[in-house]
Amino acid sequence: MELRSRRTTRRLTALCACVLATLGATTAEAPAQGVTLERPASETRPPASHRLSARRAIRAAQRSERVRAALADRPGLKPVAYTRGQSQWQVSYYEGDTERVQVYVDDTSGSVLEAWTGPQVKWRMARGYEGAFGRRLTEVYVWLPLCLAFLVPFVDPRRPFRLLHLDLLVLLGFAVSHGFFNRGEIFASVPLAYPVLAYLFVRLLILGLRRRRSGERLVPVIPVRWLAFGLAFLVAFRVGFDIAGSNVIDVGYAGVIGADRIADGEPLYEGGFPQDNRNGDTYGPVSYLAYLPFEQVLPWGGRWDGLPAAHAASIAFDLLTLAGLLLLGRRLRAGAEGRRLGICLAYAWASYPYTLFVLASNTNDSLVALLLVLALLVLSSPLARGAVMALAGLTKLAPLALVPLLAAGTGERRLRSALYFGAAFVVTAVAVLLPFVPDGGLPELYQRTLGHQLTRESPFSLWGQDPSLAWLQATLAAAVVALAVLVAV
Repeated sequence: MELRSRRTTRRLTALCACVLATLGATTAEAPAQGVTLERPASETRPPASHRLSARRAIRAAQRSERVRAALADRPGLKPVAYTRGQSQWQVSYYEGDTERVQVYVDDTSGSVLEAWTGPQVKWRMARGYEGAFGRRLTEVYVWLPLCLAFLVPFVDPRRPFRLLHLDLLVLLGFAVSHGFFNRGEIFASVPLAYPVLAYLFVRLLILGLRRRRSGERLVPVIPVRWLAFGLAFLVAFRVGFDIAGSNVIDVGYAGVIGADRIADGEPLYEGGFPQDNRNGDTYGPVSYLAYLPFEQVLPWGGRWDGLPAAHAASIAFDLLTLAGLLLLGRRLRAGAEGRRLGICLAYAWASYPYTLFVLASNTNDSLVALLLVLALLVLSSPLARGAVMALAGLTKLAPLALVPLLAAGTGERRLRSALYFGAAFVVTAVAVLLPFVPDGGLPELYQRTLGHQLTRESPFSLWGQDPSLAWLQATLAAAVVALAVLVAV
């Protein structure tokens, strides 16, 4: 019975990853930290502490080739100049109420600093600002050693054509897309992510559905004690990097704001978030509750500063996920083999550049990983895994796609297991969600969370870049729902 449970856990692990891989291209977060814009009272007189007037700032902006090209294409664009702090101007060109061009002009020299068109007007995330995500993590001297640390311990030179080697290389293949993203070339970076996702989807689906155990085991070719020493070093490096060399993007900022509002007894889903993160209430309540103890120990100062509570929360989520993977290895295999596998899984997490990328951006994504690992650890208990999956689904919405799969559990006493799972899921969800339902009821809650996510525009998917592919988005969404149900049976 125990052996069968371990095989089922391995299968479910692959299927969980498979379903999440189908969702991987549909989520993207953008940093929204901004500068106060003010429209001057006079178009011809310079505001206080400025050299240029609004009219001169507009004339300077029109020297940009991007602006001239946009005006040639849309002659009706109307420019509006705003002061952007004490040393810059922002000139925005509107078509009706839609901003089509955005230009930054230096107040002292009158030179054009930046000019943006298309999706880069609205999405600062798409501009390729140096260090905006991960700070120095993406520098070659940091990124390349991490890639080698992730790859080398599991590459067997005696069997160079193992499929596992290709799996590891593909996992690092996101770096190709990432390179274009860092340069602001999102129309290249977005399509380049899909081949990697497609490979992972097919590979994990095969692993999850096959009845016989795969021969491609995650076994290091170096002594496991070396791997343990490497894991200890990587953990210290990750914590130090987060404290000394990372920043907090809008996702972690939202978590701290929400925790502060909960502590102060303020409504979570009725607006009131600061202007620099006004849509920060789009996540489930667990996301904000998880930040609560950290915000109480390291209180929020009321602005987008260093946000020590966000750093502390991200480090805790990361370390707990590592600990969960160590335990999961022991759950999958007995004795020394289990300890060995646990160290391998934890090491792979610690050395993989993109888990550190999440940590260095101080987002809430590791919290989702932590809860899914916990769901696998309590797989034998339908009540426990039902409660954990409710918490995961009320953190971010993507884990809800795994509910049918984990409702079936190990496949034994399927109906009773599903009933227990469903009861625990519903009770936990109601208990967590009920205190945060806004005055507008469930419709308002839906609009601020799932409704906002479904209706917002984003250039970080193929259909977001090309609206004519909306049919593809609808088709894939239906396929994900069908897959979520299929893998349960």
